[in-house]
Amino acid sequence: MKLPRDVSGVEAARALRRLGFVVQRQTGSHLILRHGSRTVVIPQHKALKPGTLKGILAQAAVSLEDFASHL
Repeated sequence: MKLPRDVSGVEAARALRRLGFVVQRQTGSHLILRHGSRTVVIPQHKALKPGTLKGILAQAAVSLEDFASHL
């Protein structure tokens, strides 16, 4: 499965919240989510670049299929 190209920061945060992540705080335009010991920083921009989205999924230790199913 390929990385989706049109995912915004808001949509990515919503999908991770559905996967059990909790909003810890927001600093400027960056939202910080936590799930156990994993911390993920998501920029609240319109469309995330593929490399940024790949990095977010790596930080979250979430597979692309799980993420895509919760979008």
